[in-house]
Amino acid sequence: MRMAGKLVDNDRRIEVYNPYTNALLGTIAKATVEDVRSVFHQAKTYQSTLTRYQRNQILLRASQLLRENAEVISDLITAESGLCKKDTMYEVGRACDVFLFAANQTLVDDGQVFSCDLTPHGKQRKVFTLREPLLGAISAITPFNHPLNQVAHKVAPSIATNNRMVLKPSEKTPFSALLLADILYEAGLPPEMFSVITGDPREIADEMLTNADMDLVTFTGGVQIGKYIAGKAVYKRQVLELGGNDPLIVMEDADLEEAATLAVSGSYKNSGQRCTAVKRMIVHEAVADEFVRLLTEKTKAIKYGNPMDSNTDMGTVIDEAAAISFEQKVNDAIKCGAQLIVGNIREGALYSPTVLDHVPYDCTLVAEETFGPVSPVIRCKDIDDAIRISNSTPYGLSSAVCTNRLDYITRFVAELEVGTVNVREVPGYRLELTPFGGIKDSGLGYKEGVLEAMKSFCNTKTYSLPWDGK
Repeated sequence: MRMAGKLVDNDRRIEVYNPYTNALLGTIAKATVEDVRSVFHQAKTYQSTLTRYQRNQILLRASQLLRENAEVISDLITAESGLCKKDTMYEVGRACDVFLFAANQTLVDDGQVFSCDLTPHGKQRKVFTLREPLLGAISAITPFNHPLNQVAHKVAPSIATNNRMVLKPSEKTPFSALLLADILYEAGLPPEMFSVITGDPREIADEMLTNADMDLVTFTGGVQIGKYIAGKAVYKRQVLELGGNDPLIVMEDADLEEAATLAVSGSYKNSGQRCTAVKRMIVHEAVADEFVRLLTEKTKAIKYGNPMDSNTDMGTVIDEAAAISFEQKVNDAIKCGAQLIVGNIREGALYSPTVLDHVPYDCTLVAEETFGPVSPVIRCKDIDDAIRISNSTPYGLSSAVCTNRLDYITRFVAELEVGTVNVREVPGYRLELTPFGGIKDSGLGYKEGVLEAMKSFCNTKTYSLPWDGK
């Protein structure tokens, strides 16, 4: 573990396996509750004096080091996650962007000025605002599906705002986070500003949520755990980015070739393990037959298998248990009337790209979040039907719509119960800088992305001065 820069180990181990080969990749220390208390105390006690320029330079250097070592970092992500090289090289590039954007925002003074002589009882004064780091540390908990970029999205805004962070990565994919800590130390980050502890969440999670030396918990992961955090982390700030059940809506005027291409990219990239992956395809019945034909053709062209092969388009899912769950959900959908077109083949943690048609909108496969490479097609009658089906789940993260009709687009933007609507793009499209997050069971409405995270990670202080000038 990296505890305020010190390498800390113990005899209690967690084994980490390569999902594709099932070979032992390595072992990690299993932190104790006392370890958690110790590292949070060290984090809160440390007060950073880094200037904006110094933080900018550290973040830029981190981005540079990531880019210079992209190939080996990509290999590590692939080894621990089973994601294919195409996906993990892309992830390294995204992480570089996160640090670049955070570096740029560090140089932006976001203070405000308010004149006070605005009403009959006003005064000749001005009120100023400034943002300060939190008094306590930040507790960060990240999932397995983006073991580098999810961590980058937590730690880069923390550095930019002069905060101290303690991170617990997923015990399934911990090595990328440990490597990133070393890269940040090499880039010049004071070690007390970022610590990585590893362990069993059943032992240490509650301390990560209630420790007296931390002020805010930022979590990316599933709804059930997110709601547990919301109830447990009493009087701690919470930034919760939870699951999604994102639709790709294809209307009768859509470019079907484009829509099918987006559908395949949105369903199978990162082995379908993205909160913003296409989880449902809501297709107008007038074009559904042709759309399914194109979708099937493009799905069959996806090369899946050995994630270390640079020609592979899709690797494994995180483990065999996840692959089995997808297989079971697909079989249940078939029993409910869905038609299997291609796929539903499993070998260990390797699960094939899968297409189903005529999927009932309320079957488990699409009513809940299926976090894998499955393309379920739900047929709709018109835009009212499409909006009703889209809004029928408890989730509200993102969405994509394929249409050129402005009247449709304006209705989708206004009526879809989601945090994002992307027109003629995949649901997950965004910049690492821009606001990102959902509503309903997808989160509390607070946004991530570099800009919004920096706001969340600060206290706003106001002060006023006499002001006799204009």
